[in-house]
Amino acid sequence: MSEMHTATMPNISAPARPLIGGGGWIAPALVGFALVGWLISVAVFMSHSLAELPRYFAHRYLVLDPTSLLFMLVMNTVFLGISVYMLSRERSSPELTQDIRTRAALTLIFMLVLNIGVMANHLILLWALIEVSTACAALMMVCGEFGAPKPVAWRYMLYSSMTLAITFLGFMCLVQSAGLRGVEINFQVDQLGASLTTAKDGWQRLGLAFMLFGLGGKLGLAPLYSWLPETYEAAPTSTSALLAAVQFNISVVAMFRVFQIFHGFDASFVSQELLVMGYVSLIVAAVQIMAARNYKRLIAYACISSSGVIALGLSVGKTAAYGVVLYIVSNAFVKSLLFITAGRMRAVYGTNEVAALNGVIRVLPFAGLLFAGGIFALLGFPPFASFLAEMLILSGIVQAGNLMAFTLMCVMLTVIFVATGRTVFPMLWGTPTQAMPPVKESMVAIIPKVGFVGVLSMLGTYTPEPVTQLLRAVAQSIGGI
Repeated sequence: MSEMHTATMPNISAPARPLIGGGGWIAPALVGFALVGWLISVAVFMSHSLAELPRYFAHRYLVLDPTSLLFMLVMNTVFLGISVYMLSRERSSPELTQDIRTRAALTLIFMLVLNIGVMANHLILLWALIEVSTACAALMMVCGEFGAPKPVAWRYMLYSSMTLAITFLGFMCLVQSAGLRGVEINFQVDQLGASLTTAKDGWQRLGLAFMLFGLGGKLGLAPLYSWLPETYEAAPTSTSALLAAVQFNISVVAMFRVFQIFHGFDASFVSQELLVMGYVSLIVAAVQIMAARNYKRLIAYACISSSGVIALGLSVGKTAAYGVVLYIVSNAFVKSLLFITAGRMRAVYGTNEVAALNGVIRVLPFAGLLFAGGIFALLGFPPFASFLAEMLILSGIVQAGNLMAFTLMCVMLTVIFVATGRTVFPMLWGTPTQAMPPVKESMVAIIPKVGFVGVLSMLGTYTPEPVTQLLRAVAQSIGGI
């Protein structure tokens, strides 16, 4: 074991070498594109008051409303941090420049598609853009540094195509429902509600069930969650972060659009379906985290747990809705922080196995400390935003009188806390199995992680009033009060 470990370590303390070949400008250019995208999203946020929204574009196929504005801002902020992480990895590992052009091009297409997707005012357009982003992600996944990324990429495509096919089947059921009632159907978000009926309609309810089930699979909700752990593990760290913190959000937007359309239609049915998926997801995540011996898989199962919390909060709506929106936003930064920090540990130790990483904080002081901060944020500790969000969700569940959901959520989160701590804390603060010198980390590698921690702390302690108003407007659009 010692010889094998030593073999993976020769370049740990080696100084960063200049980028090889003619692609040395690509990673900085990617950061430049990310910065421009972030500045545009901030400028749009600062220049548009909520009273002016929504605003429609491209023959009403695109819309700027509180939902699209919030998620554009979150996704581009997260992408800026991930792109800086990618730059730091290129500088420290010149061999990664071999396919940098392909990865950078796919990443830019991926982000462009997602930015258009969150603005989509047409469900089928949104569905198609999610499919395109899935294809881009699968191609980026093939660039995995270890394991068997190609089979995993194929399985990811298979599961994603299946969940999206189920969603499309839901669209077809709505068409059948409207056709039987002699109503013309339009899948624009602001028009589809006119095609629905408050009377009991089996086809309409079946369509809603399929859409929630399919989109739930894209969110990693049980039972269609099995693609998520192996995908997040096998993909390059930057791709894992993009999947968990960026693409996840377009699936959330799709779910929110369904809520905005069906507001006032079949509310109890929506609540029951989401409750069941949320219950099962939390139980699955708790069991798998207890057995996890791989830190990237542990993060992945924690993502399933987060999806379960979101489902429970959405099932209650009303007073829990603001907590759900805050929880989703905070989770984007938590997942990004954890994955890019895990990527740094993977680069140094050459493995994802927890057993080989005792005493990380002695070898990687900054990465270890920030990973610990990410774990605390993930588990809902103050002063991070996830603590406030979970309290708001639990409060909303209690006010709704659903004591079973409250009890299950509290029990499962406690189990997840204990299991995560038992696995992660010895990894960070335990006694190293062999002496290793501390590894110097560049400022470029540290900046995005510190930035994510700063955003999480700000959202959990003092949220600027314009941001609070935006979060509240999104919560109200999905039935919050």
